[in-house]
Amino acid sequence: MTKLSENQTSRRGLLKNAAKAAAVATGAAVLAAPAEAATPKPEKKSYPTKNSDNPNAAPPLFSSAVSYGNMLFLAGVGYHEPGTIEEATKHVLDELEKNLIAAGSSMEKVLKVNVYLNDIKDWARMNTAYANRWGKIPPVRTTVSPAGGIPGNSLVEIDCIAYI
Repeated sequence: MTKLSENQTSRRGLLKNAAKAAAVATGAAVLAAPAEAATPKPEKKSYPTKNSDNPNAAPPLFSSAVSYGNMLFLAGVGYHEPGTIEEATKHVLDELEKNLIAAGSSMEKVLKVNVYLNDIKDWARMNTAYANRWGKIPPVRTTVSPAGGIPGNSLVEIDCIAYI
């Protein structure tokens, strides 16, 4: 009768041998997998908005939305009309929602929001229009008031990061 080694009979030995066998099997499966089965490399994709009806118009300075893999980055949207901070915030959020949907995402899939207020004193009133727009789990948010104001004299500008 053949005597079994400690590695073959002890619990530790059995686990060590099982781990080695799993590693060998996994390695063989990876080597045998066709190249097409490999995870595709993420691509950078732009979701341009139509800036002008003029076909000779200059190209835009930036994209309004860009994705990389399943991550979506939306440029800031402002409201450059007279009105209240509540009206401006609602309009900006409505525009962001349109851009998210056009790119295949939604307000519920927003992970991070940056809010830029022309006047930090508008923070509480901005929150009334901002609340309840994001689904069950609101995104993380940073709110600031830039010292030089917001370009275009907007009361509020918002950008965000979402997933598709």
